[in-house]
Amino acid sequence: MRTQWVAKRRGQTNVTQMHYARQGLFTEEMHYVAKRENLPVELIQDEVARGRMIIPANINHTNLEPMAIGIASKCKVNANIGASPNSSDLSEEVAKLELAIKYGADTLMDLSTGGGNLDEIRTAIIGASPIPIGTVPIYQALESVHGRIENLTPEDFLHIIEKHAQQGVDYMTIHAGILLEYLPLVRNRITGIVSRGGGIIARWMLHHH
Repeated sequence: MRTQWVAKRRGQTNVTQMHYARQGLFTEEMHYVAKRENLPVELIQDEVARGRMIIPANINHTNLEPMAIGIASKCKVNANIGASPNSSDLSEEVAKLELAIKYGADTLMDLSTGGGNLDEIRTAIIGASPIPIGTVPIYQALESVHGRIENLTPEDFLHIIEKHAQQGVDYMTIHAGILLEYLPLVRNRITGIVSRGGGIIARWMLHHH
């Protein structure tokens, strides 16, 4: 539904909803969200400009039905799916997406960790999804170096993030690092580092620092 909306923005350096809101512009996405939330479009624009509301809407995800997450909007529900080395099937992942939407998911996180062509699976999910799609780039980054996270370079990681954005991913969880002085504190934790992505980046930090 957004094909014509985003066509006129192609070639622009910054195409985020926050950028347009801070320029005092009302996008089609803002108007659409205002109707969905039953809120004045002026409020939507102001909240997005302030960073108190987001409209996750990658310009390469043209079949997206825009929605908002923020203090002024309704509460939203996210669903997690993902392929793994133990179970990886494109049609199965798309079926999971459809099931999540059927039961009311507002956004969907693809937590695929391997086992198949992750780019192909992600592209299929985005192409079939009217709701925003998110990813965790560090998972594919780990797969790209065959599980040896110490071999990952910052450039490799940034390349994965850029690729996800180009494919149409609307939002991402970025594991950028933790304070080095915190790492010794996790050694005596019963559960260690709970976050899988956090554990991956911690291992990278210990190796390189």
